Amino acid sequence: MTDEDIEPEARPKSAPVDRATAGPLDVQEANAVRPYVDLGGVKIPPREGLGLRLEVEEGTGRVVAVGLDFANSSLQVQPFAAPRSSGLWHEIREQIEQQILAQGGTTRVVDGAFGPELLAQIPAQSAPGQPPVNRIARFIGVDGPRWFLRGVISGDGALDPQVGAAMEELFRSVVVVRGTAPMPPRDLIPLHMPQGAEQDAGAPQRPRLGA
Repeated sequence: MTDEDIEPEARPKSAPVDRATAGPLDVQEANAVRPYVDLGGVKIPPREGLGLRLEVEEGTGRVVAVGLDFANSSLQVQPFAAPRSSGLWHEIREQIEQQILAQGGTTRVVDGAFGPELLAQIPAQSAPGQPPVNRIARFIGVDGPRWFLRGVISGDGALDPQVGAAMEELFRSVVVVRGTAPMPPRDLIPLHMPQGAEQDAGAPQRPRLGA
């Protein structure tokens, strides 16, 4: 038995019924000849108007999240190792909700394109002398084969249903590369800079993804 088989509290998987064909896809399910930007744990198909930000952990230089900017919106994605037969999203969603409530925010669970998602108003820092403001965000998640993909939609995609649908389609286009090495559930699947990109500690990485 490997670490990934240990399921201390098994929860059902949460994913759309067409995940294996419409995405988010496992690398084994993806079109092998389609062009992708290889970021290690995820692959992103290029498209016109799409910008990429890699969120790097200060001190270690480790890439901890991928930010996709599109249609006046942002989609942050993170891939995690997961057990084979159970899911992580139900438990993680509850933990995110508790964290936001502890910050003074509000949350609401709604039925979205991928199943249950968390619509949140999160207190954000305002300019000196200005009244407090809230940031609206949609937390989405999909349990795949031996992985879990988390997404956070902000900007117009969290407010406008038409733009939100475009961001959902962008989330579906992500391909997860789990790898074969044993990993404990909840461990971040390693991400890396695109081939040919050089990390500059003084500036965020913003490779172009336009076709």
